[in-house]
Amino acid sequence: MKSRLMPPARGRSNDPRSQPEQANHERRFGGSPALAVLTALALCSPAMGQISFEEAPINYHTAPVNDPISRLQKKLDAGEVTLRHDPRFGYLKSLLQLLDVPASAQALVFSKTSFQLKRISPRSPRALYFNDDVYLGWVRGGDVMEVSAVDPNLGVNFYTLSQRESAEPKFVRQTDTCLQCHGSSLTRGVPGHIVRSVYPAPDGQLILSAGTFLTDHTSPLKERWGGWYVTGSHGAQRHLGNLLVREADDPQRLDTDKGANITDLATRFETASYLTPHSDIVALMVLEHQTSMHNRITQANFRTRLALRDQDVMNEMLERPADYRSESTKRRVASAAERVVQYMLFGGEVRLTDPIQGTSLFAREFAARGPRDSQGRSLREFDLKSRLFRYPCSYLIYSEAFDGLPEVVKDAIYRRLWEVLTGQDKSDEFAHLSSEDRTAIREILRDTKRGLPDYWKRA
Repeated sequence: MKSRLMPPARGRSNDPRSQPEQANHERRFGGSPALAVLTALALCSPAMGQISFEEAPINYHTAPVNDPISRLQKKLDAGEVTLRHDPRFGYLKSLLQLLDVPASAQALVFSKTSFQLKRISPRSPRALYFNDDVYLGWVRGGDVMEVSAVDPNLGVNFYTLSQRESAEPKFVRQTDTCLQCHGSSLTRGVPGHIVRSVYPAPDGQLILSAGTFLTDHTSPLKERWGGWYVTGSHGAQRHLGNLLVREADDPQRLDTDKGANITDLATRFETASYLTPHSDIVALMVLEHQTSMHNRITQANFRTRLALRDQDVMNEMLERPADYRSESTKRRVASAAERVVQYMLFGGEVRLTDPIQGTSLFAREFAARGPRDSQGRSLREFDLKSRLFRYPCSYLIYSEAFDGLPEVVKDAIYRRLWEVLTGQDKSDEFAHLSSEDRTAIREILRDTKRGLPDYWKRA
């Protein structure tokens, strides 16, 4: 997954360290969410605050890999499953089925933000598909499929899969090239994903001088989805999707009405050449939240493991007990946990001013995946009137990545969640949560989340 960094849009800070959560900075700098390896790698941001994940204890390049793709490859090698090749779609259909990735999650990118950029344009967009742990990028007529998967210990692993029919299909893991951007300050210093909004020219080329936005659930809609197709209704709210910028246009004065509330893309490209005719707005909103949530979980994992490594060294040097934890170590772990909790509870989420409705089955299929509590409630239920989810706590709390966190930081996250959800913490960071929200989320988690501390169950 590789992307090129743009100059900042006018009037925004260049310093990613100027704000604790870097929200404004991150919306202006970023990369493709689809494993893109672009031609101008020199334009990528330097990795400020880079985490040393290539060394112990992370060992990104040499540690055993355990993600859905590595597990699938083992099954393929053992003959337990088969990847079926399709003349039109290569291995796409079969791979979606084997990995349980819904076709309704299709999101279409027409900006040239992939190393297969020669095959990508507004008339031939790249298709992305995802579930909670896997992301697939498919280009019509492309040589390879671009794949990434979340590993509980390593963050995101990147792969390519040849689209040529083979008796023994092989996923090839990509490391160094992808990590120049997808393991940098753009991804919070860890191997991760980035969802970017750009100003695209009529051929899909990026207009470098106009700037870019790195987007998540804190981003105003008016900054989102430049270079993407977007299908769905969203009322008077506007975004940058479905738009092309001609050379004479001022990107800051685009007529965003032209790209608004589009429900049919048939006049823009040959939709019959794709698995579905949709690029669902709800799927795009979930994709933005999910990629950034994964990055924060990985960051907490890495920072905690590094803090514990440093503590072990100091304990040995100072002849202290092996389980001794200094105040410095405790602060490092608490800081890592806090970043997860704030984003997990949708801190800073932009409020919707009009209802959102997609065009595909994505919302229904996503919500149906549960799990549900004794009252039938789920963290995957959508609101789409004033916010993304009805119960604002990330469903990725059920993920392998979250469960794989070191116990010390996972315990800190659970403690902070408990303090917020019981109303002990009523600070401004969580003022968006009503007392009803807090109670509902606490009850849902108590019924559905394995491994909760005993004090959750006794209350």
